[in-house]
Amino acid sequence: MPTIKMTTQDFKDKVFNYDLEKDWKYLGNLPAIIDFYADWCGPCKMVAPVLEELADEYEGRLLIYKVDTDVEQELSSVFGIQSIPTLLFIGSDGEPMMQPGALPKHVLKKVIEENLLVIQSGNNEGVLG
Repeated sequence: MPTIKMTTQDFKDKVFNYDLEKDWKYLGNLPAIIDFYADWCGPCKMVAPVLEELADEYEGRLLIYKVDTDVEQELSSVFGIQSIPTLLFIGSDGEPMMQPGALPKHVLKKVIEENLLVIQSGNNEGVLG
């Protein structure tokens, strides 16, 4: 499954409706990565094919969304996006984590494996793996 283009309304429907909720509450069922990018951004173009590969590799276990910051300015300002690409990682526990910059594939895979796909249980708090 390829990466999924996301509008501000899609974000409110599938990820978090900041108009209705004050505190973060992830609406999705799968961990997700949201790529805030722009078509004119060089580093964004370098990350795009990597995210496509990861979307295929983790199909059914992870969703990868793309938000065009030039088009979705409201959403970009809500998250205070200053530099692009910026990735918003949402783990299986629904907790968000922002990371600016173009990360190489091996780093993205490490974040996915160690942070996003790990189910946190109450017995071993803070222990990954």
